[in-house]
Amino acid sequence: MLSITSKRLCFRANPEKPAAAKALENLRAFAATRCTVVDGVDVAGSRPDRVVVIGGDGTLIGVARSMGRDQVPLIGVNVGKLGFLTEFSVDEVRRNFDEAVGNDSLISKRMVLDVAVFRGGQSLRAFLAINDCVIQAGPPFRIIHLGMSVDGEPLTDLDGDGVIVSTPIGSTAHSLSAGGPIMQPGVEAIILTPMNPHSLTHKPLVIERDSVIEVEAMGVNAGTTLIIDGQVSCPLQKGDCVRIKRFDTEVLVVRNPVHSVWHKLVTKLHWGRRPESETAGM
Repeated sequence: MLSITSKRLCFRANPEKPAAAKALENLRAFAATRCTVVDGVDVAGSRPDRVVVIGGDGTLIGVARSMGRDQVPLIGVNVGKLGFLTEFSVDEVRRNFDEAVGNDSLISKRMVLDVAVFRGGQSLRAFLAINDCVIQAGPPFRIIHLGMSVDGEPLTDLDGDGVIVSTPIGSTAHSLSAGGPIMQPGVEAIILTPMNPHSLTHKPLVIERDSVIEVEAMGVNAGTTLIIDGQVSCPLQKGDCVRIKRFDTEVLVVRNPVHSVWHKLVTKLHWGRRPESETAGM
């Protein structure tokens, strides 16, 4: 039996979800009887052993990004819709609480991205991307022209709606919708997925983890934007360069011990399900 009395736990919840507030109250009270509950606002200062994140995948992504290099294992509790990263339901986290808090073998390391924007050769902004970074055309929605290189070697010029550069975590998010591959979370690589390219030859690429990708905005619209995890944005101008590489710290996610790594892919996205006939169930 795991002893977790010395463990320190803090909680973060999505304030816009009423179900998250209810779950927060429930789980905080439950946790306080088993370990030490500390302040969840200043995670680095509170020095917790785990952070319980209550909401959906977007909530967990926002919390992970806010922690920067001071990553702490995250226990994601889903009160949203899909819940790929928030692997636990409220009931599941209660039933498996001691394991989730005390069993370090359940901690999964997830590769994420360091994204920097340069303008006129000078660093403009820097971001941590958990799921992906997207360069998207924007108003007036004409085709944009991007020049892409890998490790300083020219790769291609892309005319289209933009490009998605994704982590393995983000392979089931925007990249998947644009035709990108599905990757196991533990695979360390970078996915480059063109968005509606004006070409029959631009296909998604899987690039080794230590590569440095540079995307130059060679021809853009007034509304062309760099979007990080669908949550943070940065307008781009002609001549801007976006440099993307592996972040030097990994995000830590606590796996649900009762589900396989493919559980959500099969049960939520119905991967591999055979087509049903019109007469099925009749």
